Amino acid sequence: MSDTTHGAVATSPAPSPDDGLTPAQLAEKYGLAVSGARPGLLEYVSQLWGRRHFILAFSQAKLTAQYSQAKLGQLWQVATPLLNALVYFLIFGLILQANRGMSTDVYVPFLVTGVFVFTFTQSSVMAGVRAIAGNLGLVRALHFPRASLPVSFSLQQLQQLLFSMIVLIAVVVVFGSMPTWSWLLVVPALALQFVFNTGLALIMARLGSKTPDLAQLMPFIMRTWLYASGVMFSIPAMLADRPAWIADVLMYNPAAVYMDLIRFALIDEYGSSNLPDHVWAAGLGWALLVGIGGFVYFWKAEERYGRG
Repeated sequence: MSDTTHGAVATSPAPSPDDGLTPAQLAEKYGLAVSGARPGLLEYVSQLWGRRHFILAFSQAKLTAQYSQAKLGQLWQVATPLLNALVYFLIFGLILQANRGMSTDVYVPFLVTGVFVFTFTQSSVMAGVRAIAGNLGLVRALHFPRASLPVSFSLQQLQQLLFSMIVLIAVVVVFGSMPTWSWLLVVPALALQFVFNTGLALIMARLGSKTPDLAQLMPFIMRTWLYASGVMFSIPAMLADRPAWIADVLMYNPAAVYMDLIRFALIDEYGSSNLPDHVWAAGLGWALLVGIGGFVYFWKAEERYGRG
C-alpha cells in the first residue's frame, strides 16, 4: 500500500528566521551575555547604586560585629585611637618634645586630631586589602557588583570615625577651642577624605585579591606613612633645618592634607596661618584622582574576582 493512501504528505519543516545565524549573532539578537562578564562602566555604577541598601546594611553589620567579643563592645571604636594618641603624646610630646613650640593646649588637640584622621585612612586601606580575599565565599556564591565590598568597608570606617568625633570634639573643647563657623568645614573635609579612602580601598581590594601576602606587608607601609605625615608633629617646624622641598613634598601627601583641613577647622590657635594655600585644592585633587581612578581600576578586573 502506498504511503500516501491516507492522504499523508511528507513535508519539511518551515525555515526558522534564526537559521544561519552564528551563536554570537544569536546571543546579540536575544540580549544574552557571558555569565560573569564585566558590565559597562555606567551600567556598573547603576548596579552599585541599586545595591546601596545592601552596602549600608553590610557596613553596619560589620561595625556591630567588630567588637562583639569584647566586654567594652563598641567603646573600643573610640578607646583604640584615643589610647594610641596617649602613647604618642607620652613618647613624642613629653619625651621627644615634638611639639616644637606648640603649647599643650594646642598640641594635645593637634595630636588627637591627627591620630583620629589618619586612623580613618589606615583602617579603610587595611579593610580594603581583605575586602575580596576575606569574603571569597560571598563573592563566589552571589552575583553583585564586587565594588560593594570595599565601598561598604570604607563606609564602616566613616561610621566609626563619626563616633570618634564626639570624643575628638570633647578634647578640643576641654583644651580651649570653642565652636565657631569654621567647624562646619569638617563636613566637606571628611567628605573629600571619604572619597579618597574609598578609591584607595578599591585599589587595595584588587591588589589584595591576587596577592594575599599584601595584608602582611601593609602594616609596615602604613606605619611609614604615619611617620611621614605629621601626625605627631608639625612638618614645617620639624624640618625647619632641612631643604624646603622635603617639607613641601610631605605636606602634599594626602594624609597630611586631610589632617591639616580638620585641624584648621577645629583648633582655634592652630589658625589660618598654619594652613598652606594648597590644602583645599590638594584635598579635592587627591579625592578625584584616587576616588575615580581607584573605581575604574577596580572595575576593570570585575569578572576576575573570586576565580581560582
